[in-house]
Formats: sequence, C-alpha cells, structure tokens
Amino acid sequence: MPLYECVLIARSEITQQQVDTITDAVTAQVESESGAVKKREYWGLRNLAYRIKKNRKGHYVLLGLDAEPVTISEMERQLGLNEDVLRFMTVRVEDIDEAPSAPLARRGEDRDRDRG
Repeated sequence: MPLYECVLIARSEITQQQVDTITDAVTAQVESESGAVKKREYWGLRNLAYRIKKNRKGHYVLLGLDAEPVTISEMERQLGLNEDVLRFMTVRVEDIDEAPSAPLARRGEDRDRDRG
C-alpha cells in the first residue's frame, strides 16, 4: 500500500486530550479500512504564520499512514467536516522515517542547550 504523511492543525481552544481524540478517530477510521498508522507525533501548541479562522495558535499533529488512496480521501473528508481542525495536508511519501521529525528533534536540542 502507498505511504502518506498527514499534518493537521487543530484549534488552540481545545485541550491536548481532545486533539488525541481527533487523532484516535483518524487512526480508527484508517485501521477499519485495513490501513495502518505507522507514526504519530504531537508537536504541541505552536504559533501560526498567519491567522486562520481567527486563531493565532494551533495544536500540530503528524501522522505516518500506510493506506489505500480511497481511505485517505475519506480521512480527509472527515477532517474537513471537523470544526476543531483548522488545516490539514496529506502528502504521499516513499518511506516513513522512524526517527523523530524536525520539530521534535529541534525541541530536544533546545532542552540540551538549556541544561548545558
């Protein structure tokens, strides 16, 4: 099956547990259609480059998916209907990197600098 990466931005007014609920729903929907979530990262509450629907911040989540294109289009439709999701982008990739993504790696480097 093809591999995809999906980044979604949720409203800043919701809690991290509500963001986890959204990603759990996406995971359940993908797995119910014989797909798999290979990677799941919560990047935290971050500033947006510009205001989206009157929001200046958003919860960022990265998902690495192994699913059929029909499953991905249904997932995107469900995300578009969810009022708590500001934006999402799904990209087809050759492989899903198991290492932490750049925002998480950078956060770890910042913590190391603060201690040193």
